[in-house]
Amino acid sequence: MAQSAASALPALPRSVTRGHEARHLLALPADVAVDEVEVLAMSRFVGTRWDVVPADLAAVDVPAGRAAGSGEPGVLRLSRHSTLTGPYAPAGQGFDPGLPPGTQLVFDVVTPRERWDDPPAPGGGDRDGLARSFPAGLPNREEERVMTWLVAAARRLGGSVRVDVAGLWDPAVADDRRGSGVLLAPDPAAAVDLAVFSDVWLDPLACQQVAQAVHPAAALATEGAEYQGPPKGLAERQLFPGEDLDPDERRELHARADDFDIAALQAPQVLDGYGVVTDLGPDGYVTVEVMGEETLPLLLRDLPWAQGGCVAYHVRWDPPDVVAAQREVPDPALVAARRRAAEVVAGMSRALWEAVGGEIADEADFLVDPEDL
Repeated sequence: MAQSAASALPALPRSVTRGHEARHLLALPADVAVDEVEVLAMSRFVGTRWDVVPADLAAVDVPAGRAAGSGEPGVLRLSRHSTLTGPYAPAGQGFDPGLPPGTQLVFDVVTPRERWDDPPAPGGGDRDGLARSFPAGLPNREEERVMTWLVAAARRLGGSVRVDVAGLWDPAVADDRRGSGVLLAPDPAAAVDLAVFSDVWLDPLACQQVAQAVHPAAALATEGAEYQGPPKGLAERQLFPGEDLDPDERRELHARADDFDIAALQAPQVLDGYGVVTDLGPDGYVTVEVMGEETLPLLLRDLPWAQGGCVAYHVRWDPPDVVAAQREVPDPALVAARRRAAEVVAGMSRALWEAVGGEIADEADFLVDPEDL
C-alpha cells in the first residue's frame, strides 16, 4: 500500500476496550494486502467472518457483513469474543502508537483479557518474547490463542505486534490496568519447519531418494534392535506397590503377557510411519517424519482428498543446541546454522511436494506457495 493510500486511512482511536478486554496492535508493511490478513485468520479461527467489509475488498468476495462507510475501518470477527478492526493508518488520534518505521497499516485487535495468575516461570526459551511482554502472567485461553496467532501472522507478513496496549493512551485508566505495550518483531527466519500434506504415500526407499536428491546424507531411520525378552527376574517383582499376588499367580500373569508380546512380534508388520534423517554435522539434523495425519491445517479439511485424513511429511530442523534455538535473539553462530538448515528444509519440502502433490504448510499451519520456497 502506497504512502498516499495509507494516509487516507483513519487514525487509531485512543481506546476501544472495556475493563475485561485486552487490546493488541498488528502492524504491517506496505506490501501486505488486507485479504492476506483475512486468509491467515481463516487458517486459524473457524468462525472468521467480516462483520464490516473494508473498502479494499470487493463485496462479492466476502458475502457476510455490511460494506464499510467512508473512512470506516473493516471489522473481522475472529471468534465470538475477539475482533480485528482495520486497516488504520500508523498514527493515533492525538497520540503516538509507537509503531516501527515502515509500518503502513495497522489492525486493532480486541480479545478477552485472560491471564495466568502467576508470572512466567524463570528459565526456558522465550523465542516469541511473550514472557517479557506479559511479566505478571502469560495469556490464557482465548487471549493465548489470539496472541499466538498475532505473533505467527506478524512473522509470516514481516510485521510486528504492539502487545497489551489497553489503557496506554487513556488517562482515565488506572495504572494497574495499563498494559506493557511491548513491541514484538518476530523474525521470519525463525520459522524453519514445514509440512507437506498429500494423499500419496511414498515408500521409505522412494522418500529417501527424494531427500537424497536435495542432500546426499539423507538416510532411513528404520534400524531397530532385536528383542531380547523381558529383563531377568521380572516375573518375581511386584507389579505395583502393595501388590500381594502369590508367586504362581505372578508367573502366570507374566507368561500370558509374554505370549501376547510374542504373537505381536510374529504378526505381519504394518508400516504406518517412518523417518528419513539428514546429519548436517555442526548444524544439527533435518528429519522427514512420514505418518498418517487426521488433524490438518484448517484450510485443508474440506478438500476432497483430505477427507478423513491424509499423509503428512513433516520436515523439521533439530538444532545443535535446542535451548539456544529458543532464545528470542540467538547467537550469530546458531543463526547461521539455522539459515543453512532452512535451505535444506525448504529444498526437501519442495522436492516432496513435486513427488506427491498436495499442499505445503508452515509451522503455524499457514499454507505456503511452493514457488516461494
